[in-house]
Amino acid sequence: MTPSISLLTRRQFLPLFATQFLGAFNDNLFKQAMVLFATYSIYSNARYEASFNAIATGLFILPFFLLSALSGQLADRLDKALIVRVIKSAEIGIMMLGATGLVTSSVPLMLGAVLAMGIHSTFFGPIKYAILPQHLTKEEVLGGTGLVEAGTYIAILAGTILAGVIDARLTAAIVLVVAGFGWLTARSVPDAPPPGERPPLDFHVVRASIRLVAGTMHIRRLFLAICAISFFWMIGSVLIIEFPPLVKNVFTADKRVASLFLAIFSVGVAIGSILVNRLLCGRVSARYAPPSVIAMAGFIWLMAFAAKGWEAAPAYDLYTVREFLAQHDSWMVVTALLGVSITGGMFVVPLYAFLTTTVERDHTARTVAANNIVNSGAMVVGAIGATALAAIGVSVVHALSSVALLCFGAAALSWKLHRACDGPVCA
Repeated sequence: MTPSISLLTRRQFLPLFATQFLGAFNDNLFKQAMVLFATYSIYSNARYEASFNAIATGLFILPFFLLSALSGQLADRLDKALIVRVIKSAEIGIMMLGATGLVTSSVPLMLGAVLAMGIHSTFFGPIKYAILPQHLTKEEVLGGTGLVEAGTYIAILAGTILAGVIDARLTAAIVLVVAGFGWLTARSVPDAPPPGERPPLDFHVVRASIRLVAGTMHIRRLFLAICAISFFWMIGSVLIIEFPPLVKNVFTADKRVASLFLAIFSVGVAIGSILVNRLLCGRVSARYAPPSVIAMAGFIWLMAFAAKGWEAAPAYDLYTVREFLAQHDSWMVVTALLGVSITGGMFVVPLYAFLTTTVERDHTARTVAANNIVNSGAMVVGAIGATALAAIGVSVVHALSSVALLCFGAAALSWKLHRACDGPVCA
């Protein structure tokens, strides 16, 4: 058993891992079911489909931008395990709202649930990373971070696949049951009281956000890491927005193929998360980040190239998964998807571990919260950019080609971080 996998046998790690896994599964089962419903049952226009996906993405991200400062303060001031239990209790109510929206086909209720899920994730986000240095040794943090990321994307995979093969009523029942299991696993997360002095709370969200970001970003290594991660999430937000209309309108495939796209993406990030940990021998380093994100740009361009030469399905018909995979260039699409996601996982996981291991333990949650604020701003910019490109008639294929250029900004920042902070890596 490898050292990182062995963490799954320890009470200091397993309940948190299970709670995160179940939450990620639930979020993505619901969101994917909602997106597929809108794309394939409500709208029949690529521009409207991309706009709806952008609105849903924006609603999910907005709480990160507004409330991350408060969530970081609370996580550093209170017992993190207690906050996890409160958050998971709230998830049951959120999923009741979302389940009602799915059963009644109410778009406002579904979007309301997405907004509430964003609030839920905003308060859980700093904890899932900040709690690791309290329960694990410094040598175990990278492995623990990689397992959390890998588990998250496996959960996304499971939720994504399931959303494509079950109906709305069954989805509604499952999200409620899984929320209940998440509440149970949260009760087993070991106590994690604040390790240092408890900072006073500032409930003025704008002032607190500005103060938190300014207090973090003036440290050069954190500035570089946060900006590099933000570039990654800007790229990711555009890709996730474009995938459903890309599948339906360019690859002319059904909703199960849309689920397959996100499933492949999730598997790849999980592989990349584990692979980079093995390459770095457990050391927290940005050494592989620049080549990983440059390779990511190449794979995005490969996907755009495959899309340009794709042979559409006959009129008024959509490819099934089997028919899609039988097409001449499907291997190129699958390779590009897997390549984008593996290199993305290799890029971002060490940077998250970097954030939590290079600051004092009583500042980890606030550092992650500051990162979340900047990340959410970048994702909003990405969502707005995707909406604007669709509004002026830019095709999904050309949007993909454009977003690949952002990878070079991420590469430049991560190279500076590597040069500034990394020593020799184990052979």
